Amino acid sequence: MTRPPSSAEPVHLLVDSTGLKLSGAGEWLVEKHGTSRRRSWRKLHIGVDADTGRVVAAALTTNDVDDGSQVGPLLDQIDGPIASFTADGAYDQDGVYGAVAARHPEATVIVPPRSNAVPSETAETAPTRRDWHLQAIAEHGRMSWQKASGYNWRALVEADIGRWKRVIGHALRSQADKRQATEAALAVDVLNRMLALGRPSYVRIG
Repeated sequence: MTRPPSSAEPVHLLVDSTGLKLSGAGEWLVEKHGTSRRRSWRKLHIGVDADTGRVVAAALTTNDVDDGSQVGPLLDQIDGPIASFTADGAYDQDGVYGAVAARHPEATVIVPPRSNAVPSETAETAPTRRDWHLQAIAEHGRMSWQKASGYNWRALVEADIGRWKRVIGHALRSQADKRQATEAALAVDVLNRMLALGRPSYVRIG
């Protein structure tokens, strides 16, 4: 993927994934002849800057790849510092916390613990970030935690995925892996350019 321009401001990163089906001649034959075939999908993983709405990282994988495994590759696409990492419960994994900590030790990880999550063995003496989340949820409830932690900002990455589906579409047109990656990178560039064009530019006068 093409790296965005680096910024001095730390990024509040919002991460999510979605499925993109593969279109092309095979899909056309199904429509024409009514034959059945197993539909193939790719999984798109994206990272969005919460302050600007820009897609700052993206990865395309097969549909069986775990979301958490792509946190490192997404973070590696961002040159500047990360202030926070926010994602849904699918990212409640030790590997995710580790990937963020290894690259951005000061970054806050905002991921809701699973409903059956239990505190770590060191929760009383050296609580982890996840332990803090569990304690806040236990004391104030999950909805209050979402508001206080800033988790609700995650809706912005869902909006960007919706924008991708509306503008770019629900499918990849290319069949080769390298071309699919190029297609996704071009889509990121298009969406970011559209976002920039739609944002007003203020000029001081007088």
